[in-house]
Amino acid sequence: MDIRHLEYFLEVARNQSFTKAAEKLYITQPTISKTIRNMEDEWGVTLFYRQGKRIELTDAGHIMYQQAQQMVDSFQRVSAELEDLMNLKRGHLRIGLPPMVGSSFFPEVIGQFHQEYPKITIQLIEDGAKKVEADVVSGQTDIGVAVLPVNEDVFHYYSFVKEKLNLLVHPSHRLAGRDHVNLNELAEEAFVLFREDFTLHDRIIRECISAGFEPRVVYESSQWDLISGMVAANLGIALLPETICKEIDSSRVTILPLDNPVIPWQLGMIWRKDRYLSFAVREWISFTRGLLGERG
Repeated sequence: MDIRHLEYFLEVARNQSFTKAAEKLYITQPTISKTIRNMEDEWGVTLFYRQGKRIELTDAGHIMYQQAQQMVDSFQRVSAELEDLMNLKRGHLRIGLPPMVGSSFFPEVIGQFHQEYPKITIQLIEDGAKKVEADVVSGQTDIGVAVLPVNEDVFHYYSFVKEKLNLLVHPSHRLAGRDHVNLNELAEEAFVLFREDFTLHDRIIRECISAGFEPRVVYESSQWDLISGMVAANLGIALLPETICKEIDSSRVTILPLDNPVIPWQLGMIWRKDRYLSFAVREWISFTRGLLGERG
């Protein structure tokens, strides 16, 4: 058994699927299935319960998962340190990025970073902020952008955006002529939200419940432009950050300040406290902190 076998096992466990794991690893499903069988034969244990297409870790599988994660982390740390020693100013950077953040902040940042460090390659992995946090913890990504606050026992971070959410309504909506709107005035409205893997999904629901009502969610999406398009089609209302609202065609929707309460939206660059940082990651942190500035 070598380190690749442990990586295959971890990917199957994360995805609860041989097929999905094989796709992410760019190998065939028979290859990954054979590897897992060989591991089970070698250790004399069953690692997964197999129920049709769905699989789950056994008790032995859970033990293997914890140990395998530590071994893979250690191997990656050694590899990164040796790569830094042998290949100064080279490297590969895996960045987790929520879709609604990327287009607003990062094309120019990445372009300037590439000019400064042309030998560092960058892989962008777009997911909701919850998944970004989980991927930084698991080592799937080196660094990520998340909605603050995050668990300070797990992450180092710096803040670079501090804004609030605005209300989007159709121009014919009863509230469209107002200067501002209180959250509790939206109790009877149909909401268009981001999906559950986005931090804003839970935050908006939590704020609504604190205001005395549970929002009626009619649509969910991972794309802010689709959400604003649904509002423009008069299918519901939405709450989006100020930066995103600047990208929206104001002739199609009406954008209003939301008060009482103001719902904050703060972004931060996050990385794990207990993990070795490669040259590429260290330079990205330093470069972007200086370029974006630490706000909030």
